Amino acid sequence: MNEAVPAKVWLEHEGTLLRIRLARPKANVIDAAMCKALSEAFHNHVNQPELRAVILDADGPHFSFGASVEEHLPDQCADMLHGFHALILQILAAPVPVLVAIRGQCLGGGLELACAGSILFAEPGAMMGQPEISLAVIAPAASCLLPQRIGQARAEDLLFSGRSVKADEALAMGLVNFVADDPEAAAVAYFEKHLAPKSASSLRHAVRAARKGEIGGIKRKLEAVESLYLDDLMKTHDAVEGLQAFLEKRAAQWQDR
Repeated sequence: MNEAVPAKVWLEHEGTLLRIRLARPKANVIDAAMCKALSEAFHNHVNQPELRAVILDADGPHFSFGASVEEHLPDQCADMLHGFHALILQILAAPVPVLVAIRGQCLGGGLELACAGSILFAEPGAMMGQPEISLAVIAPAASCLLPQRIGQARAEDLLFSGRSVKADEALAMGLVNFVADDPEAAAVAYFEKHLAPKSASSLRHAVRAARKGEIGGIKRKLEAVESLYLDDLMKTHDAVEGLQAFLEKRAAQWQDR
């Protein structure tokens, strides 16, 4: 496992479990290099016939602070969104369950990445949220994934307020499935008890059945929201001002336009 790469990738349990780990602590920023590394990991391994699950976790005290703010600026955001959304759809289309272990902060693009998974495990002190609106931008993937995962009303609360929720509230609203002191160990234990004994072939059919028709709808909505982001939002003063103010570590000056 090379420490210099954005993500660590290895197989366990005689090739039946794929481990993918964000490897740029403490922030584990989801930038173009991270997206490429994650996409390659899924592409290279998920179609192995004996594979039964993926566990996605992160080095360091935090899962991810989110996507690169620099790459959200007008001259880079089209490429950034296209690559990140392609990764989200790739994870959603994975033929096996994707278990996600969350520690510390899991924000913005980090939470969008996690929500593309199947079953989420979080430590009690984990904090999850979509703070994009505080920078006067939006979270396209979360706008598509959160309503499906936690319902429209709860999704709108998180998307409009930008607030973060602790693991207990996330569990109550269905954002995560389990809370455990060691979420990585809990994910491995879940795999060993519930997935490893199953037929890999039948498990893949179960995944296809559960997601039948869902991915197409998310893809269509995500394309529409991405266009809204690029063609409308990024032409406003406040969206650009919010990003620049964050990078310059100053208070944003809204003009409401």
